[in-house]
Amino acid sequence: MNFTLTTMGTASAMPISDRNPSAQMLQVHGRLFLIDCGEGTQQMIRRCHLSFIKIEAIFISHIHGDHLFGLFGLLSTITMYGRTAPLYIYGPAALGPILNFYRNFFGEGMLFELRFTPVEAASPTLVHESKAVQVSAFPLRHKIECYGYRFDEILNPKAVQKGIKPRSYAYCSDTLAFDELADYVRGVDVLYHEATYTDDMADKAEFRYHSTTVQAARCALQAGAGKLIVGHYSSRITDFEAFIAECRAVFENTVAAQDGDVFEF
Repeated sequence: MNFTLTTMGTASAMPISDRNPSAQMLQVHGRLFLIDCGEGTQQMIRRCHLSFIKIEAIFISHIHGDHLFGLFGLLSTITMYGRTAPLYIYGPAALGPILNFYRNFFGEGMLFELRFTPVEAASPTLVHESKAVQVSAFPLRHKIECYGYRFDEILNPKAVQKGIKPRSYAYCSDTLAFDELADYVRGVDVLYHEATYTDDMADKAEFRYHSTTVQAARCALQAGAGKLIVGHYSSRITDFEAFIAECRAVFENTVAAQDGDVFEF
């Protein structure tokens, strides 16, 4: 039973030649869950040999372009594949009119239903449940309404009887550091936390409602996470050895993700 994360976009607002804006794909028992959908997402889906048809649900953290601009192209491609199964989409209420615009102008030929559910969560709130996983949304602190998502594996009774433990993953998109966040993601096997800036740019991070390397690592430490993955790098970051060293000085089991990385849980 697979539980696999593919990071398809690790840049921040400005894409660069070898790095796309935010997008990740989580595979759980053969089901696919797309988290954010920046530019270039559908090309990365092809490069990573993932399926457009098997995407069960899409989770959008917030309505900034670097987390959203790939969605229209992705929906168009899914339509051309002739999908008929419903596609579940979750995100802030402001995503609803955007999806309605797409349906009105580009929805001809869609054979599947877009089932959009607006997220409203002042604390961790269950938003999606299937045979494979439960997904909860939790609030982040960004310039606009923004949510993180936690994925908790659902095991069948036989697996539980064998002593197999369910796996978990949490995605913390653009956010200021704040104390409650560690509680929201407590005990996850793998935590993704944006780390747009190095520690010496903490003032800039606060001004732009983002986090630093050290802040991301502290969150992982306080949450008791098993592993920390960082991303959403500023285009100013060129020395990744120094960047990851700052994280590991606080939380040793840290990985700086690159586009196309695959993490097996």
